[in-house]
Amino acid sequence: MRTIGLVAAATLALLGATAANAKTTVIYAGRVITDADKPTQGPSTIVITDDRITSITAGRSAAPADAEVIDLGDKTLLPGLIDLHVHLTGDPGGDYRSEAVDPDEWGVVVGVKNAGITLRAGFTTVREAGSAQYSAFSLRRGTANGFITGPRIIAAGPALSIIGGHGDVTGFREDVHDVLDQGYTCTGALECAEKVRKASRAGADIIKITATGGVLSQQGRGLEGHFTSPELQSIADTAHSLGLKVMAHAHGARGIEAAATAGIDTIDHGTFADDTALKVMKAKGTYLVPTLMAFEGIRERLGKGIYTPTVEEKVRMTLGSVGKAVTRAKALGVPVAFGTDAGVFEHGRNGGEFALLVKAGLTSREALAAATTVAAKALSMESEIGRLAPGMSADMIAVSGDPLADVTALEKVEWVMVRGRIAD
Repeated sequence: MRTIGLVAAATLALLGATAANAKTTVIYAGRVITDADKPTQGPSTIVITDDRITSITAGRSAAPADAEVIDLGDKTLLPGLIDLHVHLTGDPGGDYRSEAVDPDEWGVVVGVKNAGITLRAGFTTVREAGSAQYSAFSLRRGTANGFITGPRIIAAGPALSIIGGHGDVTGFREDVHDVLDQGYTCTGALECAEKVRKASRAGADIIKITATGGVLSQQGRGLEGHFTSPELQSIADTAHSLGLKVMAHAHGARGIEAAATAGIDTIDHGTFADDTALKVMKAKGTYLVPTLMAFEGIRERLGKGIYTPTVEEKVRMTLGSVGKAVTRAKALGVPVAFGTDAGVFEHGRNGGEFALLVKAGLTSREALAAATTVAAKALSMESEIGRLAPGMSADMIAVSGDPLADVTALEKVEWVMVRGRIAD
């Protein structure tokens, strides 16, 4: 009995020491948006313990003597932003042939640079939508441990593709393809299930597939569907059985419809989505991630000798339809979640997506929700991120002005905290 008493006493002492060592941060802000769907609050005090929000109260409350105090003046404090489609390990305008030259390790170096830029732009969570085998996983670990400055990373790793499709290595001789192949192409339902399991084993947080042709790859087979319906169904069922969601790069309407029918969780780009495809998305609860900024980056580089003739032809097929799917999606009740395809344009310009969403028909409040509450729900992380509330992760940003009145305020983020850590 005496031994049990000593153990209990030691445990209580340890818990007391842990509580005493907890870091308290007190933030004063002139305005606070706790939830994109709720009214803006006036002057408020936010208390954070380590990496969690402890309380949010009206007015200016006294801070404990040992607390770190941050006074944001009249700035607006709001949840950290979420970008569901980025490529941290790449920069725009690179030659596709660099795949045969640059080692995967170089992607980590580039990714460290871009992770910091992305966080300072206000994006505290991103979904890394395709990289070399382990580069995004290394970045994920580095930012989680605080070794490098960057957002929380939900990482896919290499995308699943058909042989010769968007996402596969294309544009080289066949013997070079064999050397560069990362082993994530599949043919038939059985092999596609195998590749989902391989991605899961490697450490993927989400399965990325290229359900249709793509604009910037060297495959010249248009932008419609690539996988067969049985292959798509196998991918979705296998991923879901492992507790993983599936994100699908998809442009063509019938490819979008087939992916949504199979139960794919998000359609990224969705450029040519028509009412038939969108109605299936609505019925299945599939999210649209429009990536409108990607086309801004592409438009800026068109006709400058950056893209090959194969790519330029596909670019010209898409530009006239950009944004129309967002307008249709809103009318049909399909949830629109924020994603940009950063890496096709310069990292750090992610906030430009907000104005494009508003131009396509969303309100400023809906655009903010797309990058907070809606995106968090698409990740099944709505109890962790996307709002400011006690118990939530201390992910927050501050801007001047009111982003619900002028959404471009989100292009100029002035202060960032992620997981309770202030970005430098």
